[in-house]
Amino acid sequence: MRVAGVDLIGGMIYVGSRLKAPAGGVDPCLINGHLTVAKVGNYRQRQMGYWPSYSEASANERRAYLSWLSEGRTHPDCDIGYVFLFFYGLERRIIVDAHDPATKADWPAIAIELRRLLAIYGDKSNSFKRYASELLSWVELGQTSGPLYEQPIPDFPRTYELPPYVRLALGQASLARAPLPAHLALAWLRLSPEIQLRTAATRCPSEFERLFVQRYHEVMGAGLVLPKNRTKLKFTYQAASSGLRGANISLTFGDTPDVTALTAPIQKLAEIANQCTDDLGAYSRLVGKDPDAASGLEGLLLLPASLWPAPTQARLRGLTDQMREGRLSLSLRKLLDTLDAGKGPINRDRVRALARALEGAEIGFEPHVLAGARAPGEADIVVLFAQPMTEAMAGAGSHYQTAALTLQLASAMAQADGDFNEREIAHLRTEIDAWSHLMPAERRRLQAHLQWLTGSPPTLTGMKKKLEPLPISAREALAASMVTLAQSDGFVSPEEVKFLEKVYKALGVEPKRVFSDVHAAGAGGAPVSTAQAEKQGFRLDTARIAALQEDTARVSELLSKIFIEEAVAAPPSVAAEPEPTPEASAPLGLDENHAALLRLLLSRPEWTRAELEDAAADLDLMLDGALEQINEAAFDAFDEPLCEGDDPVAVNTELLEKIEA
Repeated sequence: MRVAGVDLIGGMIYVGSRLKAPAGGVDPCLINGHLTVAKVGNYRQRQMGYWPSYSEASANERRAYLSWLSEGRTHPDCDIGYVFLFFYGLERRIIVDAHDPATKADWPAIAIELRRLLAIYGDKSNSFKRYASELLSWVELGQTSGPLYEQPIPDFPRTYELPPYVRLALGQASLARAPLPAHLALAWLRLSPEIQLRTAATRCPSEFERLFVQRYHEVMGAGLVLPKNRTKLKFTYQAASSGLRGANISLTFGDTPDVTALTAPIQKLAEIANQCTDDLGAYSRLVGKDPDAASGLEGLLLLPASLWPAPTQARLRGLTDQMREGRLSLSLRKLLDTLDAGKGPINRDRVRALARALEGAEIGFEPHVLAGARAPGEADIVVLFAQPMTEAMAGAGSHYQTAALTLQLASAMAQADGDFNEREIAHLRTEIDAWSHLMPAERRRLQAHLQWLTGSPPTLTGMKKKLEPLPISAREALAASMVTLAQSDGFVSPEEVKFLEKVYKALGVEPKRVFSDVHAAGAGGAPVSTAQAEKQGFRLDTARIAALQEDTARVSELLSKIFIEEAVAAPPSVAAEPEPTPEASAPLGLDENHAALLRLLLSRPEWTRAELEDAAADLDLMLDGALEQINEAAFDAFDEPLCEGDDPVAVNTELLEKIEA
């Protein structure tokens, strides 16, 4: 097409000498080849008025518009007035020419063009984004059939109003009492003007989407079932073109409800989204600081394990399969190699990140670095064990920490003679199971802790700083417990006697008491002298040993204070980022329910009182009071009311652009 010596490419324009607008006069979009066109025109300059029209434009403005069309409608600095002038033609083709079945063939191409224009100019003008998005939704609605909630949701930009396509899909799901599919719940979240997603959701969209789908099904099962509310769905298209002003363009859908009149369902989804962004926060900050690091070990460990690459997850399942009795011992380096987690340096923060990620995969990690245990080195042994998510907090309480200290001393005691045999290990396992004051989850972690202790025995010197702050009564009780545990194999060796003396000394208990305490605990055995015990050890009465096995539980309950090895740190991160607040998306400073009614009002220029009473009832509002509050907010902001009249209620939809600004 050639006009005034300019080749217009791409089509989708009306060219001719006559084209009547529904509102009267010449349609603004018509390019009349008989009108004067200047030799030069700059489409980057603001020249067009608020209601652009080709026939009313100056010769220079016509040249500028034709130049923009000839260049493929792509220059990002084009004045938005020229973009609107072109948009008027698309709007007419969809709305006015819809009576002609042949025009339907153009709709797919128009949808593509609208998305292209939105990508270039959507952020340049909120007004254009809103009008183009609404027309795009109208096009998509006209090209589908069947329940929309069962179909993929087309791509729409986020604007002041939830796209009509999505509102209809939600309404159909509500009417059918069908569980809301995860993809539709996600689209509702992303496009809802009521929800301001946190940075992690926008910076890491793929990871957020995958995690949201997982958590959505964990919380909602098959999906959220929406209530059938009173407000009925009705779309009124508000045209941008002055040629369509006053036209009644609307669609109704019978009893299909408009669920956007409710606030509770979207808030349930927002809660799940916030959990996801919390879990992705550290990873998001890493991406913001160093995008390349996100694909390495550091990034992997900051992601929930359920988001790890498929090959890594397969290896993770292999580790789970290897757990015998729910536990598996291996070196930290082998664990990292098995997960293909790279060869980078391993520090305390990364070990904790690994433990945190495994926790998300329902795998516990010993030593308990997330509770302050010292981080192992690459060559050190770690123990993995089955740990449901509901048990993630096991091991944080004082009772558990006391029991762990008791077990550490017991393990050191058992290894004092250089032979930590299966009988002694079995005895300690029996002791753990007998500690009824602990929860089952805590006992399971202690069993894993014991397995770790068998390969990483603590030293008395290293534990001394834990023991000194304990009160003397607790230290004496702990000393007595160590005597009992020393008898688990029916014999206290000279090495164990010497170790007990060191334990007593470290606890601040008189070391000379070891011999009398051991003899008293094993009453029934033959009396021995100190010299004989130092050479031969003690032979103990096994019946007496069995009677004393309950002492360990009593001791662990008496001990009430524990000192962790390292301060528990938050996940490695960069500087915290300010997150959007709910107030940021609340128009005119209104509360949640009044803001929802305001958005609903602005979707149409006119409402019957019965329709608004249904909407107010859905939001638990009194209609007259709610309208008065909204009008007062509009007066405070713009010196004019939002709505007038009693039945019908007229809405000043032109305020929408001011509210969006």
